[in-house]
Amino acid sequence: MNTDPASTPASLRHRAEAHASAYPALLAQAEHLAATVLLGDHGRRRAGMGDEFWQYRPAEQGDGLRMIDWRRSARSDAHFVRQKEWQAAQSVMLWVDDGLSMTFSGGDNRPSKGHRARVLALALAVLLNKGGERFGLANRGTPPRRGEAQLQRIAGHLMAPAGEADYGAPNARVLPAGSRAVFLSDFLGDPSETIATLTRAADRGVKGALVQVLDPDEEAFPYDGRTVFETMSGGQSFETLKASGLKNKYLDRLAERKAQLKEVTRRTGWQFHTHHTDQAATKAILWLFGTLDKGAMR
Repeated sequence: MNTDPASTPASLRHRAEAHASAYPALLAQAEHLAATVLLGDHGRRRAGMGDEFWQYRPAEQGDGLRMIDWRRSARSDAHFVRQKEWQAAQSVMLWVDDGLSMTFSGGDNRPSKGHRARVLALALAVLLNKGGERFGLANRGTPPRRGEAQLQRIAGHLMAPAGEADYGAPNARVLPAGSRAVFLSDFLGDPSETIATLTRAADRGVKGALVQVLDPDEEAFPYDGRTVFETMSGGQSFETLKASGLKNKYLDRLAERKAQLKEVTRRTGWQFHTHHTDQAATKAILWLFGTLDKGAMR
């Protein structure tokens, strides 16, 4: 018989209600953040006379009858849509680290790394949706689509509880060939997994951006005297009587990790950016959107 208090009907209902109440708040934050970016600055032009023909593509669910090119479709058993240059949407896959390390916050006045990463990912999804792009969530293997239903689906997935591992790792197998990707993480786990993923992704024509989300305490190491360092899962701990003596070695290791990430992104054609949770989220979303806009991820 299961006597775990967390599995009782009352506890499950409480967690479900907490999840439901946080969901609209996350979406509201993301939509407010997305509103800071002017869609008119996006590189794709609006529809209008003079737009040049780009290509035909197979009709997809959600395409209206008016979008179908019946003359081209008559030469085939399938329906085709005539795309102009501004309409040629790209597929962007988002991955948000759900490892326990992302639940860390060094102060009550700033969000956890995971919360900031989720807001950034969802805000980017809002912008992509308004721009007619397809977007998906690599964490759940959610294929890239567009539309409000897709946006709501991803928002729901992002509200799922953190995983059991201290650190998460992206998976290149869920990235469609030729797509674009954005990975948001602290990237403090084993770097070999991230490096291998970017290498495999580049081999499949996938380009993208890494956004390293860090708490400012992880950059400054403001610890002194007797300190117990413990992983968020509690699986590992280390006690020292003089934490300040570890500062230089720690900062060297962090700089080495950033250098590794910058090198692999340079080698694979990706982009790298570090964002701190005490900074305005607008800085990161503008960088991400600017990266898309300038074609650096195409």
